[in-house]
Amino acid sequence: MTAPPPGPADPSARPHPTPSARARELVAGGYDTHVHIAPDVMPRRVDDLTLARRFREVGLAGFVLKSHYLPTAERAAVVRAAVPGVDVLGAITLNRAVGGMNPVAVEIAARSGARLVWFPTVDSVNQRTSRAQAPAGAKPPLWAALQRQLREEGIEPPPVEVVGPDGVRPEVMDVLRLIAKHDLVLATGHLSAGEILAVVRAATSVGVRRIVVTHPEFTSQRLTVEQQQELACLGAYLERCFTTPYTGKVAWETMIENIRRVGPRHSVLSSDLGQPGNPPVEDGLALMADRLLAAGLSEDEVHQMAVTNTVHLAG
Repeated sequence: MTAPPPGPADPSARPHPTPSARARELVAGGYDTHVHIAPDVMPRRVDDLTLARRFREVGLAGFVLKSHYLPTAERAAVVRAAVPGVDVLGAITLNRAVGGMNPVAVEIAARSGARLVWFPTVDSVNQRTSRAQAPAGAKPPLWAALQRQLREEGIEPPPVEVVGPDGVRPEVMDVLRLIAKHDLVLATGHLSAGEILAVVRAATSVGVRRIVVTHPEFTSQRLTVEQQQELACLGAYLERCFTTPYTGKVAWETMIENIRRVGPRHSVLSSDLGQPGNPPVEDGLALMADRLLAAGLSEDEVHQMAVTNTVHLAG
């Protein structure tokens, strides 16, 4: 559904920071590999066609359509045709809405042109069982309310397991082989640190070439810097999402220190934007660039994370 236009009581009408011209120029040509936009099963700030036009206006190369519930490859193809010059990429997230760890769904998504496969997010064992508390004042994710509604209606399938007593489960290995076969990007979703390490090792063993550790600073994950360094040594990128610190789930200083200790070469910037109360999606990468530059990271380091690394993931 398309999010309604801002009204007087709409939180999206609140003022947000504006990116500098320097930051806009620095991230030009990059991809935002993690956005949540309409149509979706929950309110979103902007629809995909409008966002593609805005990306073209600000000089960004493209974005990856993420939904926790719906495959997006066919949508992405329609947007590419409707808005030439912006590379909109589809994806699939392996929650219960698509059958969980479902090799058939991954194969069909790949044949439909999907670029990225997220492992379970809202239906991961880690997310379902996590009791981690966000700092006081942090904004809860929109999907939390939808998950609660589903539970209240008696719709709560079991979580999607990726690791069993004998290690990575056979159906997970099947999915990883398909990701390697189609040269897709693997993103780890909301798995725990132990699950992420096991999956990344298994992925590299079957030839997966592009791996992203999804927002390692997120509340239910909070990977230590040592775990992040280990994953970087395995060839994975650590995803630094704008919304994680912007919505109060982690301090900016903590994320920036993690970037420094893991290294910009192993980090990738994304926005994770699209929620009605957050800044415009097309501003996310540039706003993040302004924050990182103000903290002392160099223009070359920011460009590497926002452009060089995202272009590599986009293929």
